[in-house]
Amino acid sequence: MITLPAADPPSATGNGLRPVNLRTDLTALADLLELAFASTMDSGGRSAIREMRALSRVGPGLSVLQGLSDLAQGMSLGYVWVQDGRLIGNVSVYPANCPADLAHAWIIANVAVHPDYQRRGIAHQLMQASLDMVRRQGGSKAILQVDADNYTAQRVYERLGFVPERTWTTWRRSITALKPPPMPDSPYITHRSSREWQAEYRLAEQVFPVAHGGLGWLRPLYPGQFRRTLGARLKDWLNLRSVERLIIRADEGDRLLASLWLENGFLTGSVHLTLIVDPRYAGLYDEALLNTAVRRFGGAQAMVIEYPQDLTTTSALLRRYGFSPRREVIHMRWDAR
Repeated sequence: MITLPAADPPSATGNGLRPVNLRTDLTALADLLELAFASTMDSGGRSAIREMRALSRVGPGLSVLQGLSDLAQGMSLGYVWVQDGRLIGNVSVYPANCPADLAHAWIIANVAVHPDYQRRGIAHQLMQASLDMVRRQGGSKAILQVDADNYTAQRVYERLGFVPERTWTTWRRSITALKPPPMPDSPYITHRSSREWQAEYRLAEQVFPVAHGGLGWLRPLYPGQFRRTLGARLKDWLNLRSVERLIIRADEGDRLLASLWLENGFLTGSVHLTLIVDPRYAGLYDEALLNTAVRRFGGAQAMVIEYPQDLTTTSALLRRYGFSPRREVIHMRWDAR
């Protein structure tokens, strides 16, 4: 059972830390987050801001929608900081959607302090309150992501015990980028069979180990990512989402040497790629799969991929195939003690 956050009562002036109140705070929160993340906010972030403003106008019905809206649920367990009658700080805290046997993990997001009130220790106190709540809820760890060039925030998190897992770059290929010619002498590419999920999982363990954050942000490495249950397939169907898996097999044995997931959603407007390549074949099999994907979707849909910064050979290929880096973030983890 999740209990509501506890915090020291505000001072007599009404200043200080308190739990978020969605009935009164949503408009001010939207203004704060829009200001704090203006330079890095993508289309998903702008959509969330619009949803916050719409929810703020619901009034008494918000308590009902809170149980239906993922955004409202995520915002409802955090803290805000009030100063001089203004809401000038925020942190959101919510359970990660992870299998119970993987970890009781919590996500920390939307850490923001108004520029006029920064460097006063407010972010540190917001974060400390969040981690105290995670402990009370029995959480085993907390995860967050921070922009790679936000050194001030990184120092705050490190002082609280967070450690970096991996640095990731989000790449995007525009529909206006030119299609490449077919790759000569391309290896044989086919679709993965349902029986090959374990071989694909073993390949992913090499490239995306759990200790480095798994497959990416909010995508932990566990068998359920590779063996789609009937419920997961039904959810994809209801959300008009399709997932295609292309692979390159080894000549002998049951090993997979490379895999590419193509996730296409009716409402996303872009194709999301997940590329998993045996490090010994980097620069060859990753290019074959990228060439296939870009020739199929290039000119029709934008393409997006989140990829580890340290895998430099594939990163160079992404740039050569018309992908541009859009954002670089560090995934960080805090382990409860």
